[in-house]
Amino acid sequence: MIQVEGLFQSFREQQVLDNMSFEVGHGEFFGIIGPNGSGKSTLLRLLSGMDPVMHGNVLLKGKKVSSYSRKELAKWLAVLQQDALPPVGFTVREVVEMGRYPFQNWLGEDKTESDGLIDAIIIKLELEGLVDRTIERLSGGERQRVALAKVMAQQPSLLMLDEPTTFLDIGYQIQMMDYIRSWQQESELTVIAVLHDLNLAAQYCTRLMIVHEGRVTAIGTPAEIITSTLIAEVYGTEPIVLKHPISEVPQILLQPGK
Repeated sequence: MIQVEGLFQSFREQQVLDNMSFEVGHGEFFGIIGPNGSGKSTLLRLLSGMDPVMHGNVLLKGKKVSSYSRKELAKWLAVLQQDALPPVGFTVREVVEMGRYPFQNWLGEDKTESDGLIDAIIIKLELEGLVDRTIERLSGGERQRVALAKVMAQQPSLLMLDEPTTFLDIGYQIQMMDYIRSWQQESELTVIAVLHDLNLAAQYCTRLMIVHEGRVTAIGTPAEIITSTLIAEVYGTEPIVLKHPISEVPQILLQPGK
């Protein structure tokens, strides 16, 4: 699905990404973790075609990302950011319908009958009671659900997440990630997620890549990546790592510095 080969990227003469290479297969839930400023969001912008690649290659479905038009990419690739909803005044249903833009002709008409699809997404994400409410009247968790509904309406085969749970409380974090994992499993969706919370990343991702100072430090399963030694090396603090009592994936406990 995705191949990254020898990727370098700089900003104002400062190296941001340094010789990154990795692959993501079809149907994976692939997590990208690392400290603030390590290049995670820059990498996601390159993978999604939002920024041009300076040196190296990003291949999506075997073709350079630069060979696709924005509208062509939007027919099968969606990006969910921390807060990517349009300005105030739009209702929830209007925002969800915006996800169909890549499939509209120049008259703004959808080539397919999408009302049933929109209705199904609204029901799935439990937004029925909010459809006529404008987005400025929603809570943070409700806004992220609407943002997720909008990208679901695109019916992508590849979804990229840029820290979608950062501003949510723990209940909404789990709800959001559960919705995404359910969608991923039902549709064989490929997901690439930049995540700040290491425990969430271990719970939901099948593989993790840890990025530090613009380089790939390690790639592997959560059990291979979430270790006291590796976390201490990259984050500068040594946590206690335990197995989750139900899922058995590694979870970290922070300990105060001495």
